[in-house]
Amino acid sequence: MSRCERLVDVGRRQFLRGSAFAAAGAATAVALPAAPAKAQAAMARVEYPSNRLANVADLAVNEPLDVAYPDENAPGVLLKLGKAVEGGAGPDGDIVGFSTICPHKGFPLMYSADDRTLNCPGHYSRFDCEAGGQQIWGQATQNLPQYALRVDENGDIYAEGVDELLYGRLSNVL
Repeated sequence: MSRCERLVDVGRRQFLRGSAFAAAGAATAVALPAAPAKAQAAMARVEYPSNRLANVADLAVNEPLDVAYPDENAPGVLLKLGKAVEGGAGPDGDIVGFSTICPHKGFPLMYSADDRTLNCPGHYSRFDCEAGGQQIWGQATQNLPQYALRVDENGDIYAEGVDELLYGRLSNVL
């Protein structure tokens, strides 16, 4: 048996061994119950220092308010959608906040009041603000980073974390 044939045989064995591990992992994943979506979102959330972004009185329905979170190099937006949404904060559960940098290539996003989406002019990704920044079209491979918001008794809006990786950062660490 030549050296080349032995290497091919080792390659086949490695492939079969890897396939067996992959099959075992898939079987384990199917056997385990999935965590609820809310629990998965809570696990993915990255804690940042609490920052005051605005007051409820500063917001008008369906008009974006520019903010920056978790630092001045991370532009974002606060929106009062006018109806309660999952992940919404405030007395009506309708206030949400998102990064306004497209997670695909970093283009600045623009808000469309007509369909309540944030849209990328670069490669046409679209994100649904009423569905937690879920990507509904385009080239992006992740949803839009959404802020975890808290509204205090005075109506001050605080951001306390982000649920996705911010574009241009290797990790969500300040």
